[in-house]
Amino acid sequence: MDAIPVDPAPVDPARIANYHMHVYYDPNDAGGRARAAQLRSWVEQRFPVRMGRWHDVPVGPHPTAMYQILFSVEVFPTLVPFVMMNRQGLTILLHPESGRPRDDHTLNASWMGAVLPLNTAILPEADQAGG
Repeated sequence: MDAIPVDPAPVDPARIANYHMHVYYDPNDAGGRARAAQLRSWVEQRFPVRMGRWHDVPVGPHPTAMYQILFSVEVFPTLVPFVMMNRQGLTILLHPESGRPRDDHTLNASWMGAVLPLNTAILPEADQAGG
């Protein structure tokens, strides 16, 4: 990763449009996929979220199988603690959507469990809208 410059001013969290969680699992481990499915079911039953498709192969910058959970800023205070307490050992990447995909997946991200290497070279600095 490049050296991180010192920002002249703090970034306004109001830039955050929503959040993503990427729930990683080993597609060759039936138990891991079952835990991922259980977490998915629990989250869908309890929170107003949008679930992404199951990806049993690496996709985008992600190094292994995963699915995505998209949720609003308002849901963050209840969903994130729920997932922290119920992830059953799964690795999860939590990041904002602020219009700066590379920073959002790296500098602005938080991990639950092991930190996995992302292919950040394919992530643009800013969304096409100019983020």
